Amino acid sequence: MATLVTENRIAKPDDFYEALIDTHRDLSAEQSNMVNAKLVLLLANHIGDMEVLKEALRVARKGV
Repeated sequence: MATLVTENRIAKPDDFYEALIDTHRDLSAEQSNMVNAKLVLLLANHIGDMEVLKEALRVARKGV
């Protein structure tokens, strides 16, 4: 069974953050929310493991 990896595995996190910000640049709030929803679904499909996805959902909701 796979487990959720929460430590940083992105070689250049600042580059990723910049790309993420650029992706949302000049979008309305509605368009930005749509991009986020699509991104979540694409990454969930890539992960594919339901237990890992459920754990990620729990972690993401914690403290909100």
